Amino acid sequence: MSSDHRSAADRIVDLYRRHAEAWDSSRGRDLMEKEWLDRFLALVPAGGDVLDLGCGAGEPIAAYLVGQGRRVTGVDTAPALLARCRDRFPTQTFVEADMRTLALGRTFDGLVAWDSFFHLTPEDQRRMVAVFAAHAGETAALMFTSGPAHGVAMGTLEGEPLYHASLDPEEYRTLLGAHGFEIVHHVAEDQGCGGHTVWLARRCSSLRRA
Repeated sequence: MSSDHRSAADRIVDLYRRHAEAWDSSRGRDLMEKEWLDRFLALVPAGGDVLDLGCGAGEPIAAYLVGQGRRVTGVDTAPALLARCRDRFPTQTFVEADMRTLALGRTFDGLVAWDSFFHLTPEDQRRMVAVFAAHAGETAALMFTSGPAHGVAMGTLEGEPLYHASLDPEEYRTLLGAHGFEIVHHVAEDQGCGGHTVWLARRCSSLRRA
């Protein structure tokens, strides 16, 4: 990784903390993610618990999950974004933590890392799959976004460099399989969802893994 990319990756947490209000104001609420969220929810029981990793200010992802009858535990590193979550969804749980070192000591029926996981370096993404597995119940659903191919892509947030990275699709498949997940649905650069590359997987039960 180049020094510029490493520097940008290291600044992600600080970037979102400093620009929390601007990011929340600019975050789209039109729910272009709805088709994917519905696929995800079809795998999560009614009343089930969902872990939202990189929950931001909770809109629109957590809002939709709560509206569909799921209990949400949101995790983010930006206190200002979490404060908005707690104001908007006072009956849900929100935790200030870095997803890379998360250890909540419990499992969930579903895990979402939408437009958050891809801010991690390739090395951290590889390690993160074990964190997913540690928080996934026996048949938990997992959904996250990535890039379409191995590499780094730089965007901007309030005029500052915003780091994104992706592994090769086959590496994601291998990592997920090694941690007990099977792919349910995957689309690269889904034009019906703003060009997002989306992975939907499910933790295999011990019976199915056998």
